[in-house]
Amino acid sequence: MPSSPHTHSIDQRHFGKGAPVSSASASLSSTDTSAPRHPRRLVITVLALCWATVVADGFDVVVFGAVVPSLLRDPSLGLNPASVGVVGSMAVLGMFVGSLLSGSLTDRFGRKRMLVLSVIWFSVFTGLCALVPSAEILGLLRFIAGVALGGVMPAASALTAEYSSPKQRNLVYGVMWSGFPLGGILAALAGLVILPAFGWRGMFLLGLLPFVLIVPAAVALLPESAAFLLARGELAKAKALAVRHGFVLPEIGRDSDDVPVRGSVRALFQGGLARLTVVFWITSFLCLFMIYGLNTWLPQIMQAAGYSLGSALGFLLVYNVGAILGLVGISFLADRFESRPVIITSFLAAALSLFLLSIPFPTIALYALLIVAGAAVLGTQAFINAWVSKESPTEVRGTALGWSLGIGRLGSVLAPTALGLLVASGGGTSLNFYAIAVPGILGAAVLLLFTTRRGSASGDTVSETKQDTPVTPDGAPT
Repeated sequence: MPSSPHTHSIDQRHFGKGAPVSSASASLSSTDTSAPRHPRRLVITVLALCWATVVADGFDVVVFGAVVPSLLRDPSLGLNPASVGVVGSMAVLGMFVGSLLSGSLTDRFGRKRMLVLSVIWFSVFTGLCALVPSAEILGLLRFIAGVALGGVMPAASALTAEYSSPKQRNLVYGVMWSGFPLGGILAALAGLVILPAFGWRGMFLLGLLPFVLIVPAAVALLPESAAFLLARGELAKAKALAVRHGFVLPEIGRDSDDVPVRGSVRALFQGGLARLTVVFWITSFLCLFMIYGLNTWLPQIMQAAGYSLGSALGFLLVYNVGAILGLVGISFLADRFESRPVIITSFLAAALSLFLLSIPFPTIALYALLIVAGAAVLGTQAFINAWVSKESPTEVRGTALGWSLGIGRLGSVLAPTALGLLVASGGGTSLNFYAIAVPGILGAAVLLLFTTRRGSASGDTVSETKQDTPVTPDGAPT
C-alpha cells in the first residue's frame, strides 16, 4: 500500500464482505489528509505528554540492562548470565502480552484512558522490584510491569498520529520516539550515581517517578482523540472536544455503524492489507530484537571486552545519545521520501555499524559506531510505526500498532535470552555483535523482496478518493 502524499482511503476489499468502509472511516483512514487541523498548542501538549510517557518507557526498559552487572554480583539472587537473560526476557514477554491486548483495548475504550492506566501500572510494579527477595519474584514483577509497558506505545502512537499532520508524521514520530533513548540515557546516568551509593534496588525505586510526575498532568491536560470518538459514532463528544480546543472536525459519513469492527484483528488480514500486515510484523520482530539485545547486554558485552563498569555504562549512554540525534534528523528524510527506502537504508546502516563494532577500534571510533547504531536501530522502529499508522484506518489503528509491536515483542523476548546464552558460552564480543547485526540484513531483505518500490505489499490495491470537506464543530460545512 503506498505511502504517498496523495489522499487515499481503504476500499471495501480491505475489510471483506459485510464490513464496508463508510465515509466516516474513509475520511480518517490511511494517510489522514482530511484530518482536522489542530491548534499548535494542542499538538505540542499531546506530543509532550506522549513523549514523556515514552521517556518513562525507555527508562524502565534500559534500567534492567544498566543493573545487569550489579545483579550478577548480588549473591542473594544467585544469577548467572543465562538466568539473568531469562529474567530480562520476562519484562518483554509481558510487553508482548500487553501490546496484543492494549491495541484492541485502545480501539475500544480510548487512547487517553489506556495510556494513563498503563503508566500507573508499570510505574507501581517497577517500584516494587526494589523490594524483591529473590530472582523469581523479580522476574514475576518484571513480567507484570511489562504488560503495562506494552500498552504505552500503541496508545501513545495512535494518539500522536491523530493529533499530527500526515505530512509531518515521521518527524512527529521521531520526536516522540526520541523519548525512548532519552529514557535510556537517564537510566545510564542514574546508574553512574545510584548504583555505587544504593545498588540496583535504588534504580528500580526511580521507576515510581512517572506515577508522581506524568499521571497527574496526563489526566488534566491530555485530550481524547477526536478521530477515535468519530469512529465510535460519538459525534456530540467529538464536537465538544473540537469546541473546547478550537479545531475543525472532518466531514463524517451518515452510516456510523458501517465501519470496520473496532479492535478487530481480522480486519488486518482482509483484502490488500494482509501481506503488508505480515511485513510490518516481521520487520518489527527483527528491529526489536536488535533494540532489546543492545539495551540489555551492551554494558555486559563491553565489560567482557575489558572495559570498567563506568565505561560500559558510558557506551550505553553514547548509544542512546546517537538514537536521539538520529531519530529527529532522519525523520526529516522520512517525511520527504517514501517510507520503504528510508527503512531499508536504516536497517542496513544498523547492521553495518554493529558488524564494525566487533572490530577493536579506538574508543572514539567505537563511540561513533554506537551513535550510528543507535540512530539507525531506533529510527527503523519509529518509522515502521509511522508507516503502520499511515496505512491503518482509525477504527483499527490501535490494533494495527499493538499487534505490530506485539509480534515484534517476540524479538524482544528472544534477544535477552539468546544473547545471554551467547555471553555465557564465551563466544566473544564479535559473535555477540554479529547476532545483533544479522536481523538488520534480514529486515532489509524482507522489504526488498515483499514490498514494491512505493512501499506497498505485492498485490495490494488502494482507491483514490477526493479529500472530504471539513465541517465546523457544530456540523456545518466550512
